[in-house]
Amino acid sequence: MSLQSGLEAFQQGRYQEAVNLLEQFSRNCVDHNSSDYLSAQMWLMKAYQATGQIEKATTLWHKLIVSENPQVRNWAEQARQSFSEPPTTQTSAIQKAGRATAAGVKLAMGGVGGSLVLASGVTMTLLFGMVLVLGLSLVFILGSNDPLQGLAIAIAITLIFNIAAFFLSPFLMDLTQSWLYQTRWVELAEVESLSPETARVIRQVCQQKNLKAPRLGIINDQNPTAFTYGSLPNSARLVVSQGLFTYLDDDEIATVYAHELGHIVHWDFAVMTVASTLVQICYLIYSTARRLGRGGGDNKIKDAIQTAGLVAYIFYIIGTYLLLYLSRTREYFADHFAAESTGNPNGLSRALVKIAYGILEEGSRSKEPSRLIEGTRALGIYDPKAATSTGTAYRIASDPQKIGRVFLWDMFNPWGWWMELNSTHPLTGKRVRALSTYAEQLGLPTEFDMGRVIGEGKNLSKGKLYGNFFLDIVLYGAETIGFLAGLVLGVILLSSTGNPGITLGAPFIGLGIGILVKALVMFPSYKQAPETDILTLMSDPYASPLRGQPAKIEGQLIGRGDAGYKFGSDLKIQDRSGMLYLHYASRFGPIGNFLFGMKRVKSLIGEQVGAVGWFRRGVAPWMDLIQLQSENGTFVNSYHRFWSFILGGGSIILGVVLTMFLSSR
Repeated sequence: MSLQSGLEAFQQGRYQEAVNLLEQFSRNCVDHNSSDYLSAQMWLMKAYQATGQIEKATTLWHKLIVSENPQVRNWAEQARQSFSEPPTTQTSAIQKAGRATAAGVKLAMGGVGGSLVLASGVTMTLLFGMVLVLGLSLVFILGSNDPLQGLAIAIAITLIFNIAAFFLSPFLMDLTQSWLYQTRWVELAEVESLSPETARVIRQVCQQKNLKAPRLGIINDQNPTAFTYGSLPNSARLVVSQGLFTYLDDDEIATVYAHELGHIVHWDFAVMTVASTLVQICYLIYSTARRLGRGGGDNKIKDAIQTAGLVAYIFYIIGTYLLLYLSRTREYFADHFAAESTGNPNGLSRALVKIAYGILEEGSRSKEPSRLIEGTRALGIYDPKAATSTGTAYRIASDPQKIGRVFLWDMFNPWGWWMELNSTHPLTGKRVRALSTYAEQLGLPTEFDMGRVIGEGKNLSKGKLYGNFFLDIVLYGAETIGFLAGLVLGVILLSSTGNPGITLGAPFIGLGIGILVKALVMFPSYKQAPETDILTLMSDPYASPLRGQPAKIEGQLIGRGDAGYKFGSDLKIQDRSGMLYLHYASRFGPIGNFLFGMKRVKSLIGEQVGAVGWFRRGVAPWMDLIQLQSENGTFVNSYHRFWSFILGGGSIILGVVLTMFLSSR
């Protein structure tokens, strides 16, 4: 698809066609610094304006105004006046419900998020204890003969680790930020020029809490995010991306900054900095001990090193889940602080939804996920893995209830609670629900009528929700259950028949039956797969990560789904309502996936396709692909069921052969 054809369509007044042609050209263009690519982006901005897509035009303008090419920057400056409204604001699909007349009103949390003090105290106490135990292990490995001296050395090691982690982590992160993301440190005046209310909030909070203004940073990345790190409140760093100013309005940006200031006021950012470092120390000790344990030498010392490595790994797993719990708890308290300090809980609700939308929009334009979003997932204000469902709803929502329905899964499906255990952030629906209660306390209407969502959720079938959940939990272990059941049955039959073949064969038969039963539930018949769209799939409160839901969607393949993997076989599809990841499986296993990603995926990107697959819902929804058909007749078949049936059937055949072979001897 040539640039010239897109320009001709625009000049002849065929603006929507021009949008399609220029978007496709931009996606296929490898060199984003080339004059052709930059020209396509400039004309695409004008085409967006001509078709009334002001949000997309605004987003693109913000990219062009910070281009490294001075001619493009000058063009963008001149184009500023062509916007019907200032390009620093995002046209919202949501009508604002208003805010409190005064900030600082105390709001009851009502048990939301638990206790931040308790979570921080328990986490730090246990992590301190873990490093203490590891210190003792190291001392004993070195052969200390004096237990009191060994204890003193272990405590000293622990203190040194903690103090070093506390004071050095921020500087190490500064270096990381500069190297990976080219963070630009700015004065408050520059932030004020971008968001006046944000500057007022920063001054107000710092004055009230007797804090020094944090060091402010901006990363030139259009993926909207914000995060805070440091060791002491008066030396904290508060960093945001340029995308925050692109996708959010002034009052929404202020609530995001207030949220991050909440982390500083509560000191939880410092706790997270130290806790994260301690968890990494546990992993470092594990990996070092594993390497040392492989060598030769004294068996006693080698065994001690291996034991220390095992203990360190167990502590690493426990510490990771403690860290995740603390991370989720502190997000609730930072949301509460933002609502109190700005009097605008609705603004933060909007900000969370629009951040999800921004992440989704930027992802749809990029063939690879953002390194910034992936690298700062635990620190950021929003978990990017949860952006797909919320961002999809916002993309087309003229009615906030469409967004609210997507939150049903977050709030009522037991899989949501289960998945949240591995998440750095609370599920979006739960955060918006908490913010809605703060709005109600302030006497404000809520933009996402969560009361109606809660009412709809209470009418859901509890039997279907929890019955399917508990059955799915069992099915997740169907192979193990089948193997153990076969083993027990084989032992019982051995005592009555004296046939050793049954004892050996029955476990394999049970294993095979378990695999096949699980496969039939995960991959049901797709012959009557209904035609639907992505938003409808994401609005299903009963969706499961295990129980596949056959569906057919039509849309455009817009890129690879694998994070940073240039030969990835997974894809991203976008229809009129949103974006979804497609998981591909070759009948030749990982080698076939690699070859498909290397040879075919690039040629498919940009194609309009019909996709049939099994939809699944987790924190990030996806579809296991069955078949893909493009408009030009290209077929792609995916074989998720293939290996399940091969392994299940093969295991049963092996079990039968073992039983018959040993019985005949």
